[in-house]
Amino acid sequence: MAEFIAAAGRARTLTVPTASLVPGDTPRLAGLSKEHIARLAEIDNPLPPILVDHRTMRVIDGTHRLMAACLRGRETIEVEFFEGPSDDAFLYAVQANVTHGYPLSQADRRAAAKRIIGSHPHLSDRAIAQIAGLGAKTVATLRERTEGQGPVIQARIGRDGRVRPLNSAAGRLRAAELIDKQPHASLRELARMAGVSPATVSDVRKRLKAGLEPVPGGQSTVSEVACSSPARQQVTQVAEPAVPAEPAMAVSDAALLLTKLSRDPSLRQHDAGRKLLILLRSCTSGASDLNNLINVVPPHCTPQIMELARQVAQMWLDFAKELQTEVQELQSELG
Repeated sequence: MAEFIAAAGRARTLTVPTASLVPGDTPRLAGLSKEHIARLAEIDNPLPPILVDHRTMRVIDGTHRLMAACLRGRETIEVEFFEGPSDDAFLYAVQANVTHGYPLSQADRRAAAKRIIGSHPHLSDRAIAQIAGLGAKTVATLRERTEGQGPVIQARIGRDGRVRPLNSAAGRLRAAELIDKQPHASLRELARMAGVSPATVSDVRKRLKAGLEPVPGGQSTVSEVACSSPARQQVTQVAEPAVPAEPAMAVSDAALLLTKLSRDPSLRQHDAGRKLLILLRSCTSGASDLNNLINVVPPHCTPQIMELARQVAQMWLDFAKELQTEVQELQSELG
């Protein structure tokens, strides 16, 4: 399972002056540990680079290492720059301190979880639990105590980066509409467009075949969900994937889809996932210029460029076919 934290978008390691860095917002209630700083200062071997917000030069992870370097009289230190959203820097700091280095106390982790619930209410209990090093039930209890203090949300993002509605009625109705319009679409494709899981789409399809309503009894309908809160005008909703009007994808649609994928932690937290995003970005960023480039191809290079374009296109087609095979296998497993 990929760590559900904001992708650091780390650049190469650089050496910067220690005087240029600012101690960051620590998740430790008691602040820094002088004893731990002293222990680190006694280590002769190089310590791992610290993580720094490139915009503010604030340390996200590694303040103890920075203080140890200063204690030893070091004027420079190795850093990696964090290029993600500023709001996500604290999430990364908590996750980093939970998984390595000087451990956070139980009180530290609970306080961090409460803060994350307030700043990122759209994250699921399990996602926050993984970040803060707590149990999902503990996070759920903390969330219950803070209910009513922030915006009402209709969906949450899980550890896998997928959006899941708190009430699946709306998603089930969207799935039913899509099944009617695109009866031959795969479960995963319908799930992506409806904003629900493939298992939910499978259940909706089975209910429709049996002549039942897509929403089981006991679940609120869309109108009930919309009217259940007096503060519904202030509801914060997670953006849902739009259903394309045409099979062909416009360049602008591809760019928008790539932007959404680039924000998906399940891709951004893996080297292979980041490589895939880079390849997709290189293919889509210049797509709008292809027609203009036809006229600049020298006649003697035309055959080679044609063949190269065909090979690249075939590689992506083969990649798409492999993904389609996975979808079919998943569809078979779900019945």
